[in-house]
Amino acid sequence: MLLHIDTDIGGDTDDLCALAMVLAWPDVEVSAVTTVAEVSGRRAGYARFALDLAARPDIPVFAGADVTGTPYRDEQVFPDEVRYWSESVTPRPGPYAAALDSLERSIEAGATIVTIGPLTNLALLERRKPGILRSARLVVMGGHIFPMRTGYPQWGNDYDYNLQVDAESAHLVLTSSRPTLVPATVTVETALRAADLPTLHRSGPLARLVARQAEAFAADERMAERIAPQYPRLPDDLVNFQHDALACAVALGWDGVDVRELPLAFTLEDAYVHERPDPSGTPTRVVTSVDGERFQRDWLRLVAGSSAA
Repeated sequence: MLLHIDTDIGGDTDDLCALAMVLAWPDVEVSAVTTVAEVSGRRAGYARFALDLAARPDIPVFAGADVTGTPYRDEQVFPDEVRYWSESVTPRPGPYAAALDSLERSIEAGATIVTIGPLTNLALLERRKPGILRSARLVVMGGHIFPMRTGYPQWGNDYDYNLQVDAESAHLVLTSSRPTLVPATVTVETALRAADLPTLHRSGPLARLVARQAEAFAADERMAERIAPQYPRLPDDLVNFQHDALACAVALGWDGVDVRELPLAFTLEDAYVHERPDPSGTPTRVVTSVDGERFQRDWLRLVAGSSAA
């Protein structure tokens, strides 16, 4: 299977968790990694660092759309580089057109495009070549179609960072394509747990980097103390949610999710994108449930058990 990853790696742990899992997944060829919400090539540098740690110099990385001049809702903030990455990482800036070229090549080659960040790159590609997304195999980490289940965080549509940080781009992509949506309402039922970290520390270089970042993130964000006690279905040693890793697993055909085709209307209202069930809407594949415990086991087995990770 051919997979292209479009990522905003470098902000928290789940993009790195997703990349480590994909590299360990059997029978997958990664055509390229493009970065989005770029800040002078920092994210591309992080992606290259992780791939080199996994001994994958064959996978190209292209820096995509930079936040400069982009009407992002939130400022892009990075954690302390040495704490999270063990050393200073060299940025890899480049013309964003090269990232769009890479996405276009991947689409034309029949790759599945999985977006685990804002949809700015794909919107730019659609504006450059109208209609290209209509035939793309696209899996999007994002969406807020139904409420989160009882016992999990009851966050609203504004929590959906990937779609809302650049809502105009998200709306264009959603109305120009036939994506599979992996909503935050489902991904909050996945977890990276503190109990996973000893196993990761005993594994390969990339898995150890995941563990290092998880420990730093847990100390900074304190989800086990701030969030888990409020919601009885969350683990008491929660480090972070595995939003992006689950989206990548769905793109790779993991069968621990339920997927339904729902007619959805995509609207842009007051600078927020909305996805609502509508009988006259566009038939859209939506992940509606996940076996979160199984996903945790499968993710850990892959990442900790692979020599690539």
